[in-house]
Amino acid sequence: MTPINLKAKLKAFSAHWHPHQIAEIEDMQVLLAKVKGDFVWHKHKEEDELFLVIRGTLQMQFRDRTEIVREGELIVVPKGVEHCPSTANGEEVHLMLFEKKSTKHTGSVKDERTKTHYPKI
Repeated sequence: MTPINLKAKLKAFSAHWHPHQIAEIEDMQVLLAKVKGDFVWHKHKEEDELFLVIRGTLQMQFRDRTEIVREGELIVVPKGVEHCPSTANGEEVHLMLFEKKSTKHTGSVKDERTKTHYPKI
């Protein structure tokens, strides 16, 4: 039980769209990610997903609208809702995510960016 330094953890990796696990809480995991550009349209049938913006501005696209999530803000994507995280103007955005350990990175969608393992840092 020691504090986790988010800045130090974010310096430990550079890959975009590849979350890294920094903590576990019961059946949940806390992840850090660096994102840039558009991701993959997907949904999670059984799990909600929380995105907290640490740095930058996230554009959370839904089929009927786009929500802008700024630094220090968060958004919860309910289970079953199709979404596509993205960034604008080549900006790198740093995120903290809270999700169940059972959550698949891109839901049932298979893409070259799909990850099946989140390194622990």
